[in-house]
Amino acid sequence: MLRVFVTGTGTDVGKTWVAASALARLRGAGRRVAARKPAQSFAPDDARTDADVLADATGEVPATVCPPAGWLPVPMAPPMAAAVLGRPVPTLHDLLDRCRAPAGTDLLLVEGAGGPRSPIAADGDNVDLARLLVPDVVVLVADAGLGTINAVRLSAGALTGQDVIVVLNRYDATDDLHRRNAEWLAADGLAPVIGPDPLVARLLARLP
Repeated sequence: MLRVFVTGTGTDVGKTWVAASALARLRGAGRRVAARKPAQSFAPDDARTDADVLADATGEVPATVCPPAGWLPVPMAPPMAAAVLGRPVPTLHDLLDRCRAPAGTDLLLVEGAGGPRSPIAADGDNVDLARLLVPDVVVLVADAGLGTINAVRLSAGALTGQDVIVVLNRYDATDDLHRRNAEWLAADGLAPVIGPDPLVARLLARLP
């Protein structure tokens, strides 16, 4: 089973959209996929959560993607949201237990919360969770626009030791800044892929 951990350079860079798009394409190609979001915080009036979006892509139910204990209707980092709600704040090992996939799964995708150094448990952040998960690849999603070089460099630096694929989201080939950002990252040894299709090709190449 290929293990993929997805994080972003920050909040609202589109990591769930990239993850769900890739999963839907892999599933359409006949691969057995599963998604896990061990903790998700959200605004109480959000119509759909990350778990809903990922479940649509994999054919699972949202409560399988993220168990009820991980649903935190407060828009803060998960351990903060749990504390505000008066719930036990999970540990990294608690979250790891929520990342199990059914037998026969070809690819398990685990999505973190926020950026690499955003706290996700009482005793660690997304980098710490990724280390426990021991993924085959980490997908780092970044916005294509202003500030992305700094954000990608800092985030990739935090993920030292991981096999990182950088994905530039919301990329516009007609935007000179977007093109230059991609070229600069490539020259820096962080050549990004653009959108979900090239990402799927990279992931398929790693599957037997």
